[in-house]
Amino acid sequence: MQVIAINGSPRARGNTNAALELMGARLGAEGIGFEIIQVGQERIRGCLSCGECGRRKDGKCVFDDDPVNGAVARMAAADGIVLASPVHYSGLAGAMKCFLDRAFVVAGANGGLFRHKAGAALVVLRRSGGSAALDGLYHYLAYAEMLLATSSYWNIAHGSSPGELAGDAEGLQIVEVLAGNLAWLLKMRELSRSSLPEPPAAAKVRTNFVR
Repeated sequence: MQVIAINGSPRARGNTNAALELMGARLGAEGIGFEIIQVGQERIRGCLSCGECGRRKDGKCVFDDDPVNGAVARMAAADGIVLASPVHYSGLAGAMKCFLDRAFVVAGANGGLFRHKAGAALVVLRRSGGSAALDGLYHYLAYAEMLLATSSYWNIAHGSSPGELAGDAEGLQIVEVLAGNLAWLLKMRELSRSSLPEPPAAAKVRTNFVR
């Protein structure tokens, strides 16, 4: 089994990455592969709602000059996906938001590429705004019909300067418990794959509230 983690921090070796490495170590101890894709330092344009990914049905965004398409392919092939972001102005980091908008639109427009994969979300911050940012990450996982792993508290860890995460004892425990629950969810999913068929995908009903 393989988990892909998306790191939305512009700091390659910051506290968000440290939290993900902690998750990776726990998943590795459970025999689960783990890979971090850092997108926070990339120049990623936002979704233009052009609809080309739905018309072409090739699993790609029409813009192919940044990491989105390569990451989508690896996420689609994985068993689990972790979304991690630092908190900027009580919300997601900008590049992360642009990445997620396009990645999840492509996935939805191409038959639900992430549907029923195991998913987890995690945010890292200096002081406050974590709940709002975490909720933002959950929106993507829930809309994609993913199976959500949880922890013993909100999936929020604290640290500003690189290395400060090590001083957040509760945050470290939250990350450890989250990784353990994600591993358990992945194993349950794998064990039940042949004996418990997943419910069929429903054709999306779209209504317009402007009359």
